[in-house]
Amino acid sequence: MRIKLATVTLALASLAAATPARRDSCTTGALQCCDSVQAANSPATSTLLSLLGIAVQDVTAQVGLTCSPISAVGVGGNACTAQPACCTDNSFNGVVALGCTPINIEPANPGYETFIYEFTALVSSYPPESIYISDSESPRTTANVVHDVLESLSSSSPSSTRPVKIHYASIDGISCFNARLFYDSVINQLAGWEPEWEEGCIGWGAESHSERWNESLDTFFHGLNALYRRLCKENGVPLGGKQEREEEEWEDIRFVLVVQHPERLRENIPELMVPLTRMPEMARLDITVVFVSQVQWEDIRPPYGAAPEPFFMDVAPLSKESIVRQLTSNYRPLSESSPKLYPAALEPFYTHFITLVCDVCYSFTHDPNELAYIAAARWPGFVQPLLDDWEAHKRETMELGEGEGVEEEIPLEPPTEDIRLRLIRLYTPSITSAMESLLPRFTNAKQWSEENMPSEDIFLLPRGAGLPVKGPAKKEEEEGLKVLPRMSKFILIAAYVASTNPAKSDLRMFGRGLDEKKRKRKARKATVGAAAGASKLPQRLLGPMPFPLDRMIAILGAILEENDVESRVPLQGVGWDDPIPGEETDMEIGRVGIYSNIMQLTSMRLLHRTSPGDRLDGPPVFKCGIGYEAALELARDLKVTLGELLWDPV
Repeated sequence: MRIKLATVTLALASLAAATPARRDSCTTGALQCCDSVQAANSPATSTLLSLLGIAVQDVTAQVGLTCSPISAVGVGGNACTAQPACCTDNSFNGVVALGCTPINIEPANPGYETFIYEFTALVSSYPPESIYISDSESPRTTANVVHDVLESLSSSSPSSTRPVKIHYASIDGISCFNARLFYDSVINQLAGWEPEWEEGCIGWGAESHSERWNESLDTFFHGLNALYRRLCKENGVPLGGKQEREEEEWEDIRFVLVVQHPERLRENIPELMVPLTRMPEMARLDITVVFVSQVQWEDIRPPYGAAPEPFFMDVAPLSKESIVRQLTSNYRPLSESSPKLYPAALEPFYTHFITLVCDVCYSFTHDPNELAYIAAARWPGFVQPLLDDWEAHKRETMELGEGEGVEEEIPLEPPTEDIRLRLIRLYTPSITSAMESLLPRFTNAKQWSEENMPSEDIFLLPRGAGLPVKGPAKKEEEEGLKVLPRMSKFILIAAYVASTNPAKSDLRMFGRGLDEKKRKRKARKATVGAAAGASKLPQRLLGPMPFPLDRMIAILGAILEENDVESRVPLQGVGWDDPIPGEETDMEIGRVGIYSNIMQLTSMRLLHRTSPGDRLDGPPVFKCGIGYEAALELARDLKVTLGELLWDPV
């Protein structure tokens, strides 16, 4: 049985949607944290049951002693350090709990226990105006952890330690690229309102107010206050200050606003950065803004000291063991959505596979999402030999006529230790190849998995032989260079030369007049021994240098004059019978089409503009976005000798 393409696609989609979840939960009863779980007929338990008036003979299951409910395992102070259990009856004020079954619980987010505890205590007690969470390795995973914590806090019941009802909204700085989108997204999420297309995508409160909440910052604050009053009314929170309350009542409403990618928000809506750091002061509400970013606060801090310093929380990179536990916990959701690709019987084998992936890739990335993406691409091929062998065994059994219904009678079993070690030796080089192709996104996981599916006779390979794999795919922009217009190819060659050659070499390389002098390259002196010293690396190995636009245009004119004159249509008219050498080229590089081609190449990211768009002093500055191999292919296509144009030829 070969895994169908739809199965692989479904597994990849399920993995992308999977979030870290608790590995064990209660199917019957409530989750409790007990000091101990004992049999009902034990001496200490039977004495306690008799004092409570409970007949010992009526209790058949185990009994939990001194139990308290757990609202979210692994979240803040709710973590159970004793014995977690699922109990059906906890109506004795926590003294005992009946019908208990002990369970083993994995943390919801392995490696984030300390961060969860600190963040929960901070948000649920006396939070600052703003919190800045910096995670340079895996900000998306950290944002998911923050979402899990706030979801747990917002769904919890009132207590003496948590008398404040929390409502939160999570905003992405990439999708909210203007102020109106930002205002609408915040208010709609806090209110739990989903705009519908049939009703004109009206935001919360717009149907009962003539003024929209997204008109300005002032109306946005008015909308927050209107929402606060509505939520206070719905939750029975008294307005006008704190009053006497019952234990089952809320004391106040607190808003928590999570902003992901604040660096993009600063680029698109810079005027919002200061108000976000002063939200409680300006809106006069109990509101906290949480920034989750990959960059440091110093890189996006508003100027002139207008924004107060937030409370900083730095998230350390996850350890290899924590990543293995986190990725392994995703196997059960994957098995439910795609049982053919992720059989339940191979869960222990999947743990060994994830450990292998982390051993190979951990030195290059600590992001669990990237490691999960690589694992999703290699797992179909890694498990395919086992599934093929299982299917072959079932067919042989059916041919022998040992009865019907054999498919249910022959379960899939984990591989032996010898088979597991042999698969690891075969597939370890392919995981390196998958990382080299998928980490820079040269291809996608689905395509890479299709191209590197193993053959059916993989176990017939001699010991020590490696699995054949395909190398990294070419970049899409390099594959699309062949379809560029002819003039765009010349522009890219001129940009590569301008990014590689030093500016002082232009006169010696391209400054020829009527005497047609030959180019004078950099002189190379042969030195041996200790006098040679350290060799200087050529510029093409150090990366592209920025260059002004007028310099690239001048180099483009020199290249066109040497390699494109004969392919042009001769100009007709008065004055063009005997043109001056280079006059037609000057006219060609001064056309508007040259500059439109430059802007098109910039939009394709084959050229990168490094100077600000509103800069007025001096010409714009660019960098070349192609490498030596791509420039060499373009030069061959145009029949241009690239080595003669470089100051340091290869």
